[in-house]
Amino acid sequence: MKLLLDANISWRITAQLQQHFDDCKHIDRTELNSPAKDIDIWNYALKNNFIIVTNDDDFLHFINTKNFPPKIILLRTGNQSSDYIAKLLIRHKPAISDLHFSEELGLLEIY
Repeated sequence: MKLLLDANISWRITAQLQQHFDDCKHIDRTELNSPAKDIDIWNYALKNNFIIVTNDDDFLHFINTKNFPPKIILLRTGNQSSDYIAKLLIRHKPAISDLHFSEELGLLEIY
């Protein structure tokens, strides 16, 4: 499972997440322009088999109009610390795995 962290999530948690997921990359650590447009993030994730992790509801529009892949993890946690977000994703790894392997699911909302 490869996670691509959107700009609204701190890049500082990538090292912590890489211990639990196959790959974890922050959008600022890609070759995309900064700030990257949502459609460019979508296309990058699609091309490189990433699941997008975001707080941005705009990705719901993409998944509703373009379907999936890429798949989306939408964090519904409000403003939380980076450590909280990292622990939340690690705790939800089984659900993230289910999302990754599912043929029917394209979105996981985490509260």
